Amino acid sequence: MSLSLEECRDRIRTELDTVVDFWLKHSHDTVHGGFFTCIGRDGTVYDELKYVWLQGRQVWMYCRLYRTMDRFQRPEILEAAKAGGAFLRRFSRVSSSTSQWKCAFCLTRDGKAVKIQRTIFSECFYIMAMDELSRVTGDKDMQVEAEQMMEQLTHWVQVDSSGLGRPKLPGDIPTNSMAVPMMLLCLVHQLTQDRGQEVVQKYRELGRWCVQQILQHIQRDGTAILENVSLNGAELRGCQGRLQNPGHALEAGWFLLQYSAEQGDDELKTTAINKFVELPYQCGWDKEHGGLFYFLDVDGHCPTQLEWSMKLWWPHCEALIAFLMAYSQTKKPELLDRFFHIYEYTFSNFPDAKSGEWFGYLTQDGKVALDFKGGPFKGFFHVPRCLYMCERMLDHLLANRG
Repeated sequence: MSLSLEECRDRIRTELDTVVDFWLKHSHDTVHGGFFTCIGRDGTVYDELKYVWLQGRQVWMYCRLYRTMDRFQRPEILEAAKAGGAFLRRFSRVSSSTSQWKCAFCLTRDGKAVKIQRTIFSECFYIMAMDELSRVTGDKDMQVEAEQMMEQLTHWVQVDSSGLGRPKLPGDIPTNSMAVPMMLLCLVHQLTQDRGQEVVQKYRELGRWCVQQILQHIQRDGTAILENVSLNGAELRGCQGRLQNPGHALEAGWFLLQYSAEQGDDELKTTAINKFVELPYQCGWDKEHGGLFYFLDVDGHCPTQLEWSMKLWWPHCEALIAFLMAYSQTKKPELLDRFFHIYEYTFSNFPDAKSGEWFGYLTQDGKVALDFKGGPFKGFFHVPRCLYMCERMLDHLLANRG
């Protein structure tokens, strides 16, 4: 099958419309505000718990679509984003004696805190939601709130993590987990985009620090991206140190490509493509069944995560963005070939032609393992963000084709 940019763009545009309509129809809680995210194949809500990071992601996604794409400038999208933002601001923060900025991981339908995680990711997506919502509504208080929470996150990560509630145990080795600096780099991009030099300058050093931390994950003489390294960039012993997550590496790749484009850093662009885009694809692609493995062990041992061989929706979303962005910046045909290869697998296996949206969890050979459309980890984010970004990149490529 021979693909064209036009075919891909048209299919992606149609899929984005379908995915948006699914969540508009099935996820809104018109009684308490916010969004249901545990949604079955046909749109039935099977659990009313509301996961804060998914609430923030949905607010961000609605706002980004509303703000930047004419066909999504619809009143119901804006009102849903506002209602989601109000729910987050009212209920998600669980102030304590150590911090006023810690957020719950999940809430009851009416906003009571159920669980707190000792990580920064609920707060990360709270920041993304508030900043993007401030851009749509013009509410400067939301922007200020996003920047204040960002200050707290930076303090937790760089200075003192005790506010996260993690006890210091004698056998625990401090670790640079790639998820942390790459998420902070994503937030730097969010907070500074189109904001002016004062805000750009405020986060300049943090952006550089994030990039340096991410680059530490290039290991084994440049032949592997490892998910966890020591604080000084050395390989860790055991399963934790050998862990590879191809989807995360690809996502870090396009974060680095965005940053290198903003900074005009060609050396970083080359490193991003060679090490964080090409390498994870080469090591992570299942040559027998197709698709990207979820986890790998760099030495070929079986990863401890039992779902390691499954094919999940989000790594394929990140791969599509990463290869199309890499091609957009270089025009190298082999990168476009990779994009087409991933596109064929993704669009042959994940979209649900019957009920709309995408399945998230496939077996190694590509059969649907779990048929729900949303859960504690899959919400209105990775699929629409991928489709949105790819549509815009393909529009630009087609408009500027020589």
